[in-house]
Amino acid sequence: MRLGVKMTEHVVKIADLNVRRPAFEIDGISLNLSRGSVVGFVGPNGAGKTTVIRTLLGLITPDSGDIEVLGHPAGAPEALARIGIVLDEPTAAPEWRVGSLGRHLAPFYPEWDERRFGQLLERLSVPRGQRVKQLSRGQGVKLSLAMALAQTPELLILDEPSSGLDPASRREIGDLIREFMVDPEHAVLFSTHITTDLDALADELIVIVGGRIEYHGALPDITEEFAMARGSGAVPTASVLGLQRSGAQWSALIRMVDSSEFGADVVVDAATIDDVVVHLAVEQKEVAA
Repeated sequence: MRLGVKMTEHVVKIADLNVRRPAFEIDGISLNLSRGSVVGFVGPNGAGKTTVIRTLLGLITPDSGDIEVLGHPAGAPEALARIGIVLDEPTAAPEWRVGSLGRHLAPFYPEWDERRFGQLLERLSVPRGQRVKQLSRGQGVKLSLAMALAQTPELLILDEPSSGLDPASRREIGDLIREFMVDPEHAVLFSTHITTDLDALADELIVIVGGRIEYHGALPDITEEFAMARGSGAVPTASVLGLQRSGAQWSALIRMVDSSEFGADVVVDAATIDDVVVHLAVEQKEVAA
């Protein structure tokens, strides 16, 4: 525990968050993120993941609602100094050399660990002598992760860092997240489209569709709550979510409590995270129509 820093049970508390824009809105989101948890944050493109993240960082002012991050209002310097942020490209100035970044960043992060930063650059094979703009995409993501962890954060936020990375690089990111989570006071919010990255990492899952949270619970519970039903011909009258057809064949997401309503001619399988995201998105479009 850091001296002089009050620890809160939840690293993030959001209550009835609303963000309205001409073509999009976040609609009444409420959620808590606990210490000691890795939370997967998933949804289709344009669902609102990045908007929520930017709002809790204080980069977007909500129309209404309350946000508390590490015991402080969103965007408070006291909170931002304790958050490590990993985006799909470095936030450092393009002309800066990798090895000199600590000199530029340390004044903004009281817990900056230059020795840790150097170790991470070496471990992730990020060349210290190159300028930020000269790095490949994969090197840029690794640099962002090294910068975030060198800040000695309590909350690590990853917004689509692994899209387009090779499996080895994604495994390196996963390994560092596991090491970060050895400390039970830490927490991770991991937004990604590569949901298989969450299978071995996440404790909880949040599914956001059209600016609304459609599911928030323990990751293992998703297979207890949802299943995939597949059949041909007429669709049973039982409740289905996000019905999709391909010729005479159909598939839909169902809730496990409804599985007994389907006959022997309907195949019911376990649902993946992708199944849940895709079919909840289809269902919302149909409801909106």
